[in-house]
Amino acid sequence: MTYRLIALDVDGTLLNDHHELSEANKKSIQQAAKNGAEFVLCTGRGPVNTIPIMEGMGLGGYVITHNGAATVDIKSREVVDQFPIQAEELMPYIDYCRDHGIHFDVNTAFGLYVDRADEMTLEVRSMYEAVFLTPLDLPVWADLREPVVKFSAFGSLEAMDALEKEWRTWNSPFYMVRSGDFFLDLMHKDASKGAALQRLAEKRGYRPEEVLAMGNYYNDITMLTYAGKGIAMDNSPVEVKAAADEITLSNNDSGVHHALVKHVVNV
Repeated sequence: MTYRLIALDVDGTLLNDHHELSEANKKSIQQAAKNGAEFVLCTGRGPVNTIPIMEGMGLGGYVITHNGAATVDIKSREVVDQFPIQAEELMPYIDYCRDHGIHFDVNTAFGLYVDRADEMTLEVRSMYEAVFLTPLDLPVWADLREPVVKFSAFGSLEAMDALEKEWRTWNSPFYMVRSGDFFLDLMHKDASKGAALQRLAEKRGYRPEEVLAMGNYYNDITMLTYAGKGIAMDNSPVEVKAAADEITLSNNDSGVHHALVKHVVNV
């Protein structure tokens, strides 16, 4: 099968645990693109720290960001597709986080906002610095220049497990998904990586069987099951592996490269 659109998760998939792109991954992606494949990064990140990865590989096209909530044209920086949420409906979640000392951020397509940015703990500040982000102070809703697309809570694995268990009991208007051990995200009920990938594929004229997707976490399951070929990384939880068609090597062993060599580059 010829795969014409290749969707890659970023953290835990394309990049290693130090947020680095291996030379093997880069070269195989560039070769596949040279052979005619179109790449799209599908990530929980925003476009601000996703587009530079594509540009560093010499690629254009699109990035699907915020777990599918905003798709952005790399060249023009235009938001070509998004799933806005009603910001006011986040208030019970914001109040809960404030009452329980849980860090959170509010995301527009290009903006990242937190409570009192200058008072962030070293742990929280280091988390943002690791992925090259600088949060701003959360303004009143009326002052946001873009629609809100994602809300994220951040904490220890135990804290996020407990938070997810609690919020699952709420009558929530949002799609809730774990994008990592330490993150719990809320988005529009129709938003997901799979939904955004499907909309982009249809826009680009690709059939599902022409789409190959790779990911490693729960927020990747929808795109792995949409794609004609869904590949999970070896560092994925068992539920993610079960949703995939096959498993490649881990993100620390250039699993993306090995999958591309098997299915795209040498075909």
